[in-house]
Amino acid sequence: MFNFFAKQSGFNPPFLDDAAYTWGPLNFLNLFRLLISGLFVILYFVGNPFPQLASHNSSLFYGASGSYLISALIFSIMIRLRSPDFNLQIHIQIFSDIIFIILIMHASGGVQSGLGTLIIISIAGGTIVIRGRHSLLFASIASLAMLFEAFYNTLEGSSLASNMLQAGILGVTFFTTAIITHFVARYIRESEALALKRGVDLANMSQLTEHIIQRMQTGIMVIDQYNQLRLINESAWHMLGMPSVVNNPYLSALNTELNTSYRNWQNANEVVSSPLQLSPEYPSLLPRFAQLSQEENPATLIFLEDASAMSREAQQLQLAALGRLTASIAHEIRNPLGAISHAGQLLAESPNMDDADFRLTQIIADHSKRVNTIVENVMQLGRGNQSYPKLVELNNYLENFLKDFMTGNQTQRNNFLIKVQQDNIQVRFDPSHLQQILTNLCENGLRHTVDDPKNNEKFKIEFHAGISKNNNRPYLDIIDHGTGIDEETAAHIFEPFYTTSETGTGLGLYISRELAECNQAHLTLLHSGAKGSCFRLTFSDPRRQMH
Repeated sequence: MFNFFAKQSGFNPPFLDDAAYTWGPLNFLNLFRLLISGLFVILYFVGNPFPQLASHNSSLFYGASGSYLISALIFSIMIRLRSPDFNLQIHIQIFSDIIFIILIMHASGGVQSGLGTLIIISIAGGTIVIRGRHSLLFASIASLAMLFEAFYNTLEGSSLASNMLQAGILGVTFFTTAIITHFVARYIRESEALALKRGVDLANMSQLTEHIIQRMQTGIMVIDQYNQLRLINESAWHMLGMPSVVNNPYLSALNTELNTSYRNWQNANEVVSSPLQLSPEYPSLLPRFAQLSQEENPATLIFLEDASAMSREAQQLQLAALGRLTASIAHEIRNPLGAISHAGQLLAESPNMDDADFRLTQIIADHSKRVNTIVENVMQLGRGNQSYPKLVELNNYLENFLKDFMTGNQTQRNNFLIKVQQDNIQVRFDPSHLQQILTNLCENGLRHTVDDPKNNEKFKIEFHAGISKNNNRPYLDIIDHGTGIDEETAAHIFEPFYTTSETGTGLGLYISRELAECNQAHLTLLHSGAKGSCFRLTFSDPRRQMH
């Protein structure tokens, strides 16, 4: 699968391109050619300190050396222009090496001068940069040229017969060099090809791993032995309140509570047992720590898990079982419940009813309705909540919501205040879910709001919307002016079936939070006191709303 990524990205490793692999070595081979020919030409100007060189024919020696240097310069231009093609250039250059070195060797007394060994370097270099059987062609031509030169010197009488043996040994050396170099070069090419392929696989794996880490819902952080941040994914960045991570800050600068937990784990291997409130805009988080290696000063991996999400999963399992149970007995409950409710209505219509009896029928109707509501809510929890988010402009939506809300409640428009920090605040949310959440919060607020006869202009419910400076996420505060919620009750208000009202089901706030989570939002009790309570609905990050 990683090779697929390499092909899709258009990456072409050098070992798949012969030209990219061989032009470089060919250039180094030409540098050797320039060095040797240049050295022989320099000897002409400084005086030859080596009597053996040019001992047989100085004119031929320096003429061949100069021509060799000029050809090397021309080859440099051809290599830079990469014209003609590579195969033609390597054949021309190796053949020129053989010709010029044979001429220089002949001008220096033949094979006994030892200059024939320079051809070994050319053959080895040519074998490295070209593949196939061409290297044997180079060795064959060099061997024939060497034997011909030795035979020619023998005919002239300027060399001994033993020089033919030396020329033959050099020929065998040429073939041996070509064969050994061919296998070594092939092994090196295969090793480099494998290394480059592994490099591509590792690069793709690293990219895939980074993509997975960044998309994880669990917060991931890595700090080094100096407690300095080395890696943080997007989820962890949001959980910590979107702090600045420029220049790899220390953990203590990111969050003091998290740093304290890390120190306790590091010093006493103490596992965090209670969730931490690392950011006011986010639920409680449960950090987990793990060492990345067994070195003396290893890096540390930090997991940040949503503690409320884990508790909700446990609650979901309970509610799912309860939902299945309720669904199975709903029919058995509703039939007698309907009969009781209908009998109460008929009894209430009797002309012989006094006020006490009429009160009893009202109690029957109210509790029948309450039981039916409980059954419907539990069945809804068992089915789950499917959201269909849309772009919602908060200001207009709140105005339309109040029109619908006031229709079913004994309230007036002047009982509500809508205050939006800026125009055109848009959120992505299911409109029906948002209406259900706001309806529940407003009904709870109005139920606990105490009318103040001294101040008739006091708002009963206030809506404050804006963009949070901490995390750049839209929020909506729903503020009431009721009696407030004490700390003990506030710790349980989002738990299912928890209620302090005789007529409540204890599911309203729990369902509201579940609906918010379905839309990637979060509902929290921001604060509560004697003058009322404030619930904050924090919407998803605008940069992630379209995903």
